[in-house]
Amino acid sequence: MNKNKLFIVINLMFFILISICNILLITLDGLLLKGITSGLFVILGIINLIFVLKNSSRDKRFPIIMMIGLFFAFLGDIVLELNFIGGAVLFAVGHILFFVSYCFIEKFNFKDLIIGAFIFVASTLLITLAPCFEFSSVLLEVVAVIYALIISLMLGKSITNLIRNTSILNLLIVVGSVLFFFSDLMLLFNVFSVIESAVFGILCLATYYPAEYLLAYSIYESKDEE
Repeated sequence: MNKNKLFIVINLMFFILISICNILLITLDGLLLKGITSGLFVILGIINLIFVLKNSSRDKRFPIIMMIGLFFAFLGDIVLELNFIGGAVLFAVGHILFFVSYCFIEKFNFKDLIIGAFIFVASTLLITLAPCFEFSSVLLEVVAVIYALIISLMLGKSITNLIRNTSILNLLIVVGSVLFFFSDLMLLFNVFSVIESAVFGILCLATYYPAEYLLAYSIYESKDEE
């Protein structure tokens, strides 16, 4: 088995492990289980990064910055259980790093902000005007809006990258970014909505870990990126 096939098998194995842990987390909950599940996508990212560093002559800035972003997402996932604002800040840093990493796939252009701006406006209107949300303080609402700005720009950049170049790598980061955005939207409903439903929490977890897996896998796919 050559190296490429071996690492594809490794990535598939991690997908299965993350999926199993995700199902257990949805069913059983628990900070330890969340840490293990989150730790798996970080480990996968590190494995893929090592492969790319050793076996690819392409620009390494995307996989390195993506890996750092995944680590901040891991930290945010854990801290969020202890302090919402602290977790949100760590996730926001992760999204900024994702945005920067996407800029090393397709060079930044101010047009990249257009789609993100539309997403942000829609998100802000939802956060501030929807009657279903009830924030316990103005600070939490401001944090939600600032976070919406950062993740919207990250998602917008991934979409414009795919529009420019329909590569497998860009497709992976778009799907991963969309799932991440949807997961955070469900988290918003789960934490701040006056509508009490377990569905929000389930959808949040069910889309978050696949999102992180795809972003971790994108590091491997970057080996062939021009």
